[in-house]
Amino acid sequence: MNDAPHMLWLSVSQFLKCFDQRLLSQLVKVGAVRRWEYLHTVDEPCCIDTVVAALHEHIKSRAALEERAGCSASKVHLLGHGVSGILALLYARRYPEYIASLTLLSVCETPAVNWQAHYYARRLQLPCSREIILAHLVQMLMGSQPLRVTKALSKLLAQDLDGSLTLHSLAHHVHVRAGAVEVPLLICNGQYDPIVGRQQQTWKKWLKAEDELWLCPDGRYFFHFHHAEKTAQIIGRHIKQATAQQSTGKIHTAHTDSKRPVQLTYQYEGISRLLTQKPIIKSD
Repeated sequence: MNDAPHMLWLSVSQFLKCFDQRLLSQLVKVGAVRRWEYLHTVDEPCCIDTVVAALHEHIKSRAALEERAGCSASKVHLLGHGVSGILALLYARRYPEYIASLTLLSVCETPAVNWQAHYYARRLQLPCSREIILAHLVQMLMGSQPLRVTKALSKLLAQDLDGSLTLHSLAHHVHVRAGAVEVPLLICNGQYDPIVGRQQQTWKKWLKAEDELWLCPDGRYFFHFHHAEKTAQIIGRHIKQATAQQSTGKIHTAHTDSKRPVQLTYQYEGISRLLTQKPIIKSD
């Protein structure tokens, strides 16, 4: 029987998922890795509550398949970067009984404060074109880049704003409450990430005994792309510790309202388009 941990990587940013692959290729050394994607269409309203519900259906379905196969349903180690990390956080708060551990990359202590929020704030504040603001964001997120690279990355950010799930717009700004989760938590941020940098240490007040905050040396917003091997080592160590704690029952619970609905400042109702669930690579 394979006792390797089962990791589920969330991906709601279809144009930025190219930055994830190096890390995923390293994580297969730890256990089985699958990627769950949410494909958002331009005609569909952005509602993260809908995405949380879709993710829950997938995780429940997988647990039911394991039970029908005569196995006990295994909890998943949930991981996500950026907006996908915010989704993972909201899911873990609402359904902690399905989660073995939670790993968040480039997620603020005030979760909705992300690069998209910075973009829309600058659109409202500065008399600049969209292209100039995006080019500035590239320098913030990735550091100084040649002009042709800046243009290519600006195009990716623009596509992500227009074609992927986003919490913000010029008309609406979503707030996601700060707080703890019941499951073992690992926070991974870049040491020099200007988006989450100001809130690096504020995560500490929510951490339990088994939780960890790791700052990637010299890392920025996409640190997991530039420092994939080291990031995978940190994640692998935390997942192994969480698995060992779960087997011995030594898990410290946090006081959270895990069963309450996701609380946002606005909510749309609409048809959700779902999702593809793709196995990426599995460990031997």
